[in-house]
Amino acid sequence: MTDLSPNAVRDAVRQAAARVDAATPAHRDRAVDALRALAVLGVVLGHWLVTALVADGGSLRTASPLQYMPWLAPVSWLFQTLAVFFLVGGHVATRGYASARARGVPYHRWLRARLARLFKPVAAVLGLWTVVAVALLLSGTEYATVRTLVRLALSPLWFLLVFAALTAATPLLARLHPLWPLAVVLHVDVVRFGLGGPAWLGWINLAAGWLVPYTLGAAWTRGELEHRRAGRFLLVSGTAATAALVVWAGYPASMVGVPGAAVSNLDPPTLAAVTFGLAQCGLALLLRERLRGVMRRPVAWAAVALVNLSAMTVFLWHQTALMATTATGLLLGRLPGLHTVPDGLGWVAARLVWLPVLVLALAVCRAAFRSWEQDGDGRRRGRSGMVRAHRPTPKGTRHV
Repeated sequence: MTDLSPNAVRDAVRQAAARVDAATPAHRDRAVDALRALAVLGVVLGHWLVTALVADGGSLRTASPLQYMPWLAPVSWLFQTLAVFFLVGGHVATRGYASARARGVPYHRWLRARLARLFKPVAAVLGLWTVVAVALLLSGTEYATVRTLVRLALSPLWFLLVFAALTAATPLLARLHPLWPLAVVLHVDVVRFGLGGPAWLGWINLAAGWLVPYTLGAAWTRGELEHRRAGRFLLVSGTAATAALVVWAGYPASMVGVPGAAVSNLDPPTLAAVTFGLAQCGLALLLRERLRGVMRRPVAWAAVALVNLSAMTVFLWHQTALMATTATGLLLGRLPGLHTVPDGLGWVAARLVWLPVLVLALAVCRAAFRSWEQDGDGRRRGRSGMVRAHRPTPKGTRHV
């Protein structure tokens, strides 16, 4: 009989974590993986906390507690972590491309492998939601509800398109100074908000805004951000600039989009979102050494490795997990924190209670679709670089 006592479970977790720790290449910078995991989890938790699907009669509409409680805007400062993801992405991509060139791997093969890691999981999301959308429409569900659900489910894809474009341009961006895209964002906002220019100009910032942390990642690869003063400068200057833009220039305090707001800091990115990202990147750089120390603990590293090995699956399916929970809950009626208007702290408390259920739903999605998250050559990511596969090796045979 399996021993399920707390001590036995704790020992089993420690043994599994020790195996993951032993299988990790000694040269791997675990702080990079920790920052990526924190960025992904920040986005997931942020969406779960500020996205509400309100049931109005037979339809569903999106709402946000930030609409009704704008003083909760600081919550968005904690969970809007995309700049850190682009910082890590730029660092990993430029380092990987340099390594590929040193090994004689041509650009097209390197890029194909990188993009396959991004877009193979996308095929599963698009396939499932195509079927779901058609089934809902054929069953008589209101078009507005179907549109709301599909937009929410596919909303993470905008990020992947931008990230893929920057990845493809990595050879051109490896030496680009972050001040250039920052200057573009500044001028776009001056024209849009200061001179009354057309709103469509803001979409230039969709590329330029995320270029800033991406090129910071390239500077990290070049060794230009190793000194702590670089992190301190980014943190202090980014914080001061963001505060000035919010207090004196009228930018929104929320770093995520709020339904019904006249201006969104994220859709498309504004100068305030970019300077806020600079502060986040500075903090991330300052935390590297501490994270490397924490990641020497096998249990902590195993948790980070687990998130990284399923990062794309978690990112792409977390909104589906929210909607699946919401739809299932409707069978029991309008439930607080799930189907009700997010207009008070009671909703916030109820949503916090729902978080473990959302985690469980996401775990189901991960179990169902993690096989789609593979390297370009078809191997599972867990056997490519982060963690070596452990298999019995016959005597006299060497690992190559």
